[in-house]
Formats: sequence, structure tokens, C-alpha cells
Amino acid sequence: MATIGILGGGQLARMLAIAGAPLGHRFLVVDSAPDACAAQVAPVLQADWRDFAALGKFASQVDVATFDFENVPTDTAQWLTSHTRVFPNPAALAVAQDRLLEKALFAEIGLDTPTYAAVDSIDGLRAAVATTGLPAVLKTRRLGYDGKGQYVIRQNADIEPAWASLGGVPLILEAFVAFEREVSVIAVRSRNGEFRHYPLTRNWHRDGILSVSLAPLPGDPDLEARAVDRARTLAEHLDYVGVFALELFVVDGSLLGNEMAPRVHNSGHWTIEGAVCSQFENHVRAVLGLPLGDTRANGYSAMLNWIGELPDAKPVLAESRGHWHDYGKSSRAGRKVGHATVCADSPTELADRLRRIGLALGREAQVRPAVEVLTS
Repeated sequence: MATIGILGGGQLARMLAIAGAPLGHRFLVVDSAPDACAAQVAPVLQADWRDFAALGKFASQVDVATFDFENVPTDTAQWLTSHTRVFPNPAALAVAQDRLLEKALFAEIGLDTPTYAAVDSIDGLRAAVATTGLPAVLKTRRLGYDGKGQYVIRQNADIEPAWASLGGVPLILEAFVAFEREVSVIAVRSRNGEFRHYPLTRNWHRDGILSVSLAPLPGDPDLEARAVDRARTLAEHLDYVGVFALELFVVDGSLLGNEMAPRVHNSGHWTIEGAVCSQFENHVRAVLGLPLGDTRANGYSAMLNWIGELPDAKPVLAESRGHWHDYGKSSRAGRKVGHATVCADSPTELADRLRRIGLALGREAQVRPAVEVLTS
């Protein structure tokens, strides 16, 4: 029996602990929040990321440490490496924390990206706009997620308001991409270099937050092969251990790198019920050096994200393969409070189930994009 330490006590840590318990492993979570939802399933040590006395106690009680949150300071992750094994490694974490370093890494592995430029001043922002054109998205290089730390610049008159909103920290300006699809590769690499991937997932966002994921993505095996090849190259380049997500834009059949997430990922939640071995169990296996589980899909799955507050669970649970996840969080605008996964043996059957759920919950607009793909 091993004890796995998790830095970050949100729903990802909660689902990791739930997945790892049947394998006989224990978990210890460290988080600065007094109400971390992972406390429902695992003991939580409340501490700041730079409380090294508390982190030393944490490290002494675990066999390996991992993350549910990529914004843990890299110096904290590096400090932990001298006290316990840490996966993924701090270098991978550091790259994923900085959008400029991330884009440079994508270029290094041969993955194209939207046109971008670093921004450190208002004059630098004006020069960057000349490089990327408009519209463009101004983003903080660090600490931005779920649409936070971003400002869309649509015309020159938006430049100064954008700088006033985000200036003062390192920024990056990215050309706005008129993409056809947003997709993600959820992949896993073990300590011995074993690599596996889940079927390519299609994603839809609302207000910068994931709304719906659909897998497997019907259609284009060549697209999936190219996406997986980039994910494998990325994992090997970083000597990555664990599950990660590579988010991509599809433009005229080409792939553009958007972001990587060095952790289990929202767009892989469907794997809990929709794959032979979930991303959460595979992350546990990977960081412990165990053989990886089968990543094949069990039919077709759609994940519906619940943001702000939970709807009524009954329409989902009324479906024979409807699954409900309540994270035990209080309601708050923009907060991920739960999700549902709906599975089926065929695209048509899944589309029918999503239609019924959308109608019952008044969420027809949320399920419509997935239904249209499934029935096209």
C-alpha cells in the first residue's frame, strides 16, 4: 500500500482519491483552503504553498507527490523533490505555468501555434497588435485558467483598456483563431516510459469554461493520429510522468497548439464511466510505476459540465447510462460544481439521451453542439 500526496484539494484530487482507493492506496492532500472538497474522501493538511515546515511533514508521510493544480509554485515543487518523489517533474510544471514558455515548447516539438508576441508594456502591446493583427487575445502569461486573466482586443480602441485591465504582469498576445473545432488529447506516460492515450475528445466552451466534451470524436483517424503523435513527442521531451491534456485548435485540417495541462483534465472526466480505465486511475498507476490501464472507450460518451450551481440530477439519472458527479462545493458564479456523463453504444442513442436531458433541464443550447455532431 502506497500513500500518494496531492498538492491541491479540489475536485481533481477528490476523483484521484476515489479512483485510487480500490487499488489499495491512501492519499494525503495539502491545500490552503479550509473547505477543500477533497476533504470528503481524504485527509487534508491545510497549509500555504510556502509553509515548508508543513510541507516537510506532508512529504514525510507520502511515497510520491503529484498535483491537481498546475499553479503550485515551481520552487515548492522543486523543494519537494529533495524530500519525496514528485510527478510530473517541476520542469514540466514550470513550462505549463507560463504561456510564453509553453508556446516555445510547442514550436520546439514541431507543433504550430497561433501567432503570438510577448508583451511587457503598453508600447509593447501596440507593437504586438501590429504582429498578430486584430482581433487578438491578451492573456497573462501565468495564473490564468477558465477564461480568467484574458482580454479580447477587437479594435485599436481596446488596447488601452486591455492594458489597464491586465498590465503590470508579464503578458502574451495571441492572434484570434477562427477554428473549426477544439479538441484535446488526454494521454498518460508512466515512470518506465509506457505511453497510452484516450480517443480524441471534442470540446465546447462557454465564457472560457469547458461546457461539453464528446468522445470518441467521430470521423478523422488521421487527425487523431497527428494529435497523438504531438502528445507523445511532448511527453517524451519533458520526461513527463502522469496524465496530461494537450488542447488543440483544428484549422483547415491543421492542428494548432493551444495549451497543455500537466494533470488530469476536465475534458477527460468522461473516462470515469466511458473508458475501460479512467484518467484518474491511470494517473495513480503512472506515478506509482504500475502498468497502465486500457484507454479504449466503452461506446460513446458526453460530459456536461455544471458551472455555478447544480441542476436537477433526476433527468440524468433517469437515463440507463447517465452518471452524476456532485463535487460537494457551494454554488458560486463561474465555479465548477459538478458534471454528468452520459454514455451509449451508438452516436444516435447518445444524441437521443442528450436531447431528453437538455429538454428536461432547459439546457437545449448546451447539448445542441454535441447532438449536431452525433447526428451529422
